[in-house]
Amino acid sequence: MQDYQKEKLAKLIVDLVKDPIYQPMKAKEMAMLIGIPKPERAALQEVLDRLVSEGRIGISQKGKYGRTENFTHVGTFHAHPRGFGFVSMEGHENEPDIFIPADYVGEALDGDRVRIIITRSADANHRSEGHITQILEHAHKEIVGFYHKNKSVGFVEPDNQRILKDIYIPQGKDMHAVNGHKVVVKIVNYGDEKHSPEGVITEILGHVNDPGVDILSIVRAYGLPEAFPKDIMRAAQAIPETVPEDTIARRRQHDFRPLTTITIDGEDAKDLDDAVSLEYDEATKQYRLYVHIADVTEYVKEHSLIDQEALNRGTSVYLTDRVIPMLPRVLCNGICSLNPEEDRLTLSCVMDIDASGRILNHEICESVIRSDKRMSYSGVHAILTNTELTNGEDIASYLPYKPLLERMYELSQLLRKRRYERGGIDFDFPETKIILDAQGHVTDIHPYERNEAHMLIEDFMLAANETVAEDFFWQQVPFVFRVHEKPDAEKFQQLSLAIENFGHFIRIRDDESIRPKEVQKLLDAIVGTPEEPIIKTMTLRSLKQARYSTECSGHFGLAAKYYCHFTSPIRRYPDLQIHRIIKEDLRGELDKRRLEHYKNLLPAVADRSSTLERRADEAERETDKLKECEWMRHHIDEEFDGVISGITNYGIYVQLPNTVEGMCAVRLMDSDYYIFREDKYELVGERTGRTYRLGDHVRVRVLNADKLTRTIDFQLLGPEDSEA
Repeated sequence: MQDYQKEKLAKLIVDLVKDPIYQPMKAKEMAMLIGIPKPERAALQEVLDRLVSEGRIGISQKGKYGRTENFTHVGTFHAHPRGFGFVSMEGHENEPDIFIPADYVGEALDGDRVRIIITRSADANHRSEGHITQILEHAHKEIVGFYHKNKSVGFVEPDNQRILKDIYIPQGKDMHAVNGHKVVVKIVNYGDEKHSPEGVITEILGHVNDPGVDILSIVRAYGLPEAFPKDIMRAAQAIPETVPEDTIARRRQHDFRPLTTITIDGEDAKDLDDAVSLEYDEATKQYRLYVHIADVTEYVKEHSLIDQEALNRGTSVYLTDRVIPMLPRVLCNGICSLNPEEDRLTLSCVMDIDASGRILNHEICESVIRSDKRMSYSGVHAILTNTELTNGEDIASYLPYKPLLERMYELSQLLRKRRYERGGIDFDFPETKIILDAQGHVTDIHPYERNEAHMLIEDFMLAANETVAEDFFWQQVPFVFRVHEKPDAEKFQQLSLAIENFGHFIRIRDDESIRPKEVQKLLDAIVGTPEEPIIKTMTLRSLKQARYSTECSGHFGLAAKYYCHFTSPIRRYPDLQIHRIIKEDLRGELDKRRLEHYKNLLPAVADRSSTLERRADEAERETDKLKECEWMRHHIDEEFDGVISGITNYGIYVQLPNTVEGMCAVRLMDSDYYIFREDKYELVGERTGRTYRLGDHVRVRVLNADKLTRTIDFQLLGPEDSEA
């Protein structure tokens, strides 16, 4: 087909799709409609591709062509440090993101809400591609970064590596910042293809090497609130520090102060929001488990200043050197904390449980308790395992509670066994423990694993959360549930391919669904194997992220039909919110007006809480990576043993025994040319045949650790390279 014929065809197609009666159709259907013979259909496809790339027509995800405006989509842009990015489309959360080539990103910055057109539909080898046509809303009004000045020109280099443009700072707008300062800059102009974004420095956080400035920069970058406003502090300080007798009198029916009650938390915990009691009937072999949760709503009333601030924060944030609480400390460490030997108001979930771990019946009630002893996980672990206590606590003070703790552990094992039998998944990852000195510098990093005490409390809290969720699901009142949706079959197909290298498999049903039991079988099969931590990580990444919802759609990971967050109202807003609903229900106050109120309110609460939870998780991970980089900077040129935790075409990720992970770039593997076999997740040397697979034990040398980019570079050592 000649060029002039292609131009005529292009005009015909544009006119066709503009016709009011035209319905989007695929290329083959269009060829039949306008009479394009088979030998010339390649030319038709060429013309269609050109018209789409020029924005004159649009294409749907299913490959149908039509008017451009019919195929625009709105979503969030996620930038990649290499310049390209992806857009997750609103209303299509379960569909793959749209790839945006670097040339078509335009002025969009990471996190911006954008409008795009699809320029290529997905096929077996490629995901859908698109162009950004409009920026609807900028995500970043302020940016944290590193200030540098060249003569009279100042710039801020963003800490966020996904923001690829420096921010220009005009003269007189720099607050006298100097090279090396970490600053907050307010963007006043987002620039264009020829001009950088422009901003005004609003705060100097300090010099990049000053103690605490590194994490303060992350706090500012994520927009985490710090100090509470003065009016909120005044409101919190006005709350009585003790429980009035008349309030206790109203809870006489559920006065649990005579019960032996304990709290079990970390040694450095200050906000104790859960306590437990246990009774055992020898005759019936039944347990009565009391899970007592701080009644924060007694002090934080709906629509109050404190409540509005708690909703704005959504959750407490636990960074390596500080905690940013959801509630003022005078509350979360004071009247709301279940401190020992002090009367405290609680909501209790009382469960009768048989010898098989089945919950026979339950009661949820407003109560009052008096904790007998504050215990640590280390102390309880020492008692249950008959080992020494090394954290400085007095082990003798635990001994009177040993029979109670042993009975509690017995019940927790029954609950865990029952959860396991239905398919509940337990990844049991060791956490990273980062030790800091008084100046905020890292002194050690090591894994911190859960022990029997952690699992005991976890089992009791899970039981209460499920019980409360099921109760209010069947009442059919508006509620906030914690949901974990079933994973995508495509991701598990990829996982299945990867784990075949280790001789493992996971069964995917004919209808492409995955059951929790199948994941559990896989995790059981890898226990004690070298590949256990790698496959656990890969499996976790194949699952969806849990979130809050007003719909009770179940929790895949726990294999639970009903689940909510009831047990931490001091540090999670959804727990605080459902406590209000529970108390109004207990008091008979959930009339038609209140039900309608919650029906309208809760969807926004669930969405906002999910968003703020993700923000907190990201900030916590960012501070951990930052401190890991700081630690490894002291070990440049040192050698370590590690395990391959990830393989890509550009490098091998290696995790050290202390949980720190770094990357060995393929380009630095000089001894051979390595080929990435994606289907087997392995790198193979073209000349030597040397193969690197997930789970392999290797030795590495530390080359670099960059706190700004949060990256650690290793060099992979062969037997001939190591000094060991």
